[in-house]
Amino acid sequence: MANCYVGLISGTSVDGIDAVVADLSTARPQLLAAQTLPWDAPLHAKLLATLNRPEAVSLNELGELDAALGDAFAAAALAVIATAGLRPTDITAIGSHGQTLFHAPSAHPPFTLQAGDPSRIAARTGVTTVADFRRRDMAEGGQGAPLVPALHQALFTHAEIPRAIVNIGGIANLTLLPANGGAASGFDTGPGNGLMDAWTAKHKQQPFDPSGEWARSGVTDTDLLEHLLREPYLRLPPPKSTGRELFNLPWLQARLDAGFAGLSAATVQATLAEFTAVSIAAALQEAGSADELYVCGGGAHNAYLLERLQTHLPTCRIASTAALGLEPDWVEATAFAWLAMRTLAGECGNLPTVTGARREVVLGAIYPA
Repeated sequence: MANCYVGLISGTSVDGIDAVVADLSTARPQLLAAQTLPWDAPLHAKLLATLNRPEAVSLNELGELDAALGDAFAAAALAVIATAGLRPTDITAIGSHGQTLFHAPSAHPPFTLQAGDPSRIAARTGVTTVADFRRRDMAEGGQGAPLVPALHQALFTHAEIPRAIVNIGGIANLTLLPANGGAASGFDTGPGNGLMDAWTAKHKQQPFDPSGEWARSGVTDTDLLEHLLREPYLRLPPPKSTGRELFNLPWLQARLDAGFAGLSAATVQATLAEFTAVSIAAALQEAGSADELYVCGGGAHNAYLLERLQTHLPTCRIASTAALGLEPDWVEATAFAWLAMRTLAGECGNLPTVTGARREVVLGAIYPA
């Protein structure tokens, strides 16, 4: 089928590979299949060990992980193609974001590292693969992230209503879409689900807090919340991007050790949910105005978090991107299918108003089948 693309991404939550098959023959993507492929347990353990202690990883371990992740992304692509009832020969290209291992836009020089060898994806699927989307934007002075706002602008802009889109994955990122086609802006606001997930894993031995019910059972500690909100990243002006390199369990533990070690685990979880909600709401209020806020990513399923967001944004209509025709779980994977299409067409994929790059550029590298 002409103009069918696969999009692949594993985000900062590292909870699986999101994979879609999208028909991009019209302006609005039509999803033919979408699924999350779970990680093989030993590979997931190696991945988490790398993310949690990057300074301890050898070049040999890094190379092996990159190859293994490439095979996993290839398997995810083949699985979702089969789910769509298609063959690899029906797919124009695969757009693979890969798995971010380290993102350092403030390093000297800035760099970002995504793993999941695209050569192996192309070899094992027989489909041309586009990958390494972030680094070209960084080479032009940008943050290399977030990149999905380009799709938000293309799909969700309203002629009369100012909107905002917030993707709540491990990290939360915000896109502001002015009415009448004004230039989009956006940035990473700070923690999304990542701190809550890490705390849940530590105390509940579960990967996440379903619907935020554990957080709902606790009571926000306002002193701890104020302490968390002192994080300097939250006060940086955009463009800015961050990741689990900053917001992680050691970051949280260091703050709990500063006078909050006696709090119950449920109180900490409630406070982390409030931290995410307050930081997103404050970022939106400081960056501009929006009559409507649409949520995508795993956070769209956290009912308690959405209630807290609504409390802090009482005049803003809040809904998931499903209301705009794209289910919240598949926005990011669809974006990388869409960006792959743009790369093959020689069209720019970044938004300098979001990333801070000097100019628009074609993103990614092409690995022919």
